[in-house]
Amino acid sequence: MSRIDGTALAARLGDAIAGVRGRVTPNASMDQVTWFRTGGLAEILFQPADADDLAAFLAALPEDVPVTVVGIGSNLMVRDGGIPGVVIRLSAKGFGQAEVVSETRIRAGAAMPDKRLAQVALEAGIGGFHFYYGIPGALGGALRMNAGANGVETKDRVIEVEAVDREGGKHVLNNADMGYGYRQSSAPSDLIFTAALFEGYPEATDMIRAEMDAVQQHRETVQPIKEKTGGSTFKNPEGSSAWKEVDRAGCRGLMIGGAQMSPMHCNFMINTGQASSHDLETLGEIVRARVLETSGIRLEWEIKRVGLFKPGQEVQEFMGRML
Repeated sequence: MSRIDGTALAARLGDAIAGVRGRVTPNASMDQVTWFRTGGLAEILFQPADADDLAAFLAALPEDVPVTVVGIGSNLMVRDGGIPGVVIRLSAKGFGQAEVVSETRIRAGAAMPDKRLAQVALEAGIGGFHFYYGIPGALGGALRMNAGANGVETKDRVIEVEAVDREGGKHVLNNADMGYGYRQSSAPSDLIFTAALFEGYPEATDMIRAEMDAVQQHRETVQPIKEKTGGSTFKNPEGSSAWKEVDRAGCRGLMIGGAQMSPMHCNFMINTGQASSHDLETLGEIVRARVLETSGIRLEWEIKRVGLFKPGQEVQEFMGRML
């Protein structure tokens, strides 16, 4: 029997969802959201109309109902047992717009794809955003994970961030409040980022275009961008690169079920066609175990893994050392 019952939860929430202007979907298929195309159901998927709608919903939501926030699903693994409680996914209509507010500043919604922000900056002649052109995610995830590439990180561009907390309160955080580190932010985990103000610098559009083209060419050359993938699987360990450690451990091309470490870029995990999230997470933990045995390095997941395991399919950390 499934542990996810969105119909019952929707009935229980009643007034909490009766007045929302956004979309409420019980038992939503998360395999249609994640780029891996795997995963179970979201008990309830809520796509708020705007920040006020989100705040009102959270203020009315009972405290014991768990909340999980997802973006466009590019760096996300949803386990096969699904996600209990409410999954919040910001809509492109309500949170996907950008406004150029000065010669160097852009305010953008958290649902805007990173690549689109790079294009907005290009059109405005604002430099410093070309690195986003190669990051297949949305700004909410970039703000939470301090996404970066080509020597630039999100922290280098952020001025302030707008957010809503679990109780529906609104906040504005400055750059220091975000507590940025390598691929992480120490901002409170219950905050849902809704928009941010970014700053770059004046630059000729032909130079920006050349930088973006270089980013795109690099991606097409070394990354399996046409596969069902979650991007970089593991964070780079200090003093090394994750792909080098995965390769050194003999895991390039390693397969478990329908999951494979890409032969092209072995820090990219791909669904070759019929993989489950169990296959993908098992493969990841086997790779972590082999890297630990080979080099003594404990690789950390960069892909966000959420939800429940199916009964009897729990995946242990650093498993399968003898496989």
